[in-house]
Amino acid sequence: MSDQQIRRAARTGDVVRPRRGWVARADADAALIAAAEVGVVVTCISEAARLGLWTIDDGLWHVGIRSNGKLLRETSAHVHWGTPVVPRHPDDVVDPVENVLVLAAVCQPYENALAIWESAWRKGKVDMEVLAGLELPPAARRLVADAMPFADSGVETLVVPRLRWMRLPLRRQFWIAGHAVDLLIGDRLVLQIDGGHHIGEQRDSDNEHDARLRLMGYHVIRVSYRQVRFDWATVQELIVRAVAQGLHRARP
Repeated sequence: MSDQQIRRAARTGDVVRPRRGWVARADADAALIAAAEVGVVVTCISEAARLGLWTIDDGLWHVGIRSNGKLLRETSAHVHWGTPVVPRHPDDVVDPVENVLVLAAVCQPYENALAIWESAWRKGKVDMEVLAGLELPPAARRLVADAMPFADSGVETLVVPRLRWMRLPLRRQFWIAGHAVDLLIGDRLVLQIDGGHHIGEQRDSDNEHDARLRLMGYHVIRVSYRQVRFDWATVQELIVRAVAQGLHRARP
């Protein structure tokens, strides 16, 4: 666009000028326009959410400082000031996915960060071998070792670290009776986690699969997303009591 066309579009409200030398369509992503105004990149869980990764919102807007190390104006956002593992171009308004994941690793609780990493891996957003070759902080290096691509959703990722203390085999998305179960604990204890899609035909199919698993000698515990997120003590008690009764072991 010529300068004259830009001025005309600005007068009609078709474009906005976030800062000197920058033009954006009026219907552009508001987060990106704000990033241009402040002179930052959207990163950490804010950019992870924009990428469609599984996240738990902490109520903050996460941004990273650019290479010049200064803000163009004050912001209420949570600013990540550290040097990124992948250099940021001066004109970028979103962080490379590698930076997003590394910042999530050091900023978020371990379980939440692991869910983000596994979501990125599962969706093909990152090459884990490339990521492992970067200069990573200890929190990110731990996630390189722990992340797996098998979880069907982030809430499944949250469960495994919480059960490691039991020192039992934990197999995610394990195929039994024609379907994958969310988590197989030991040899015979199945944990199924319902999401928002557990209605109608999907629910009928899940119920049938549960019945077939029981006929095959498996013990099935089915819980909801809400229970895992907000009532973990109850979920854990159900699992612990089942293990105490030996329901995780194959019958002789």
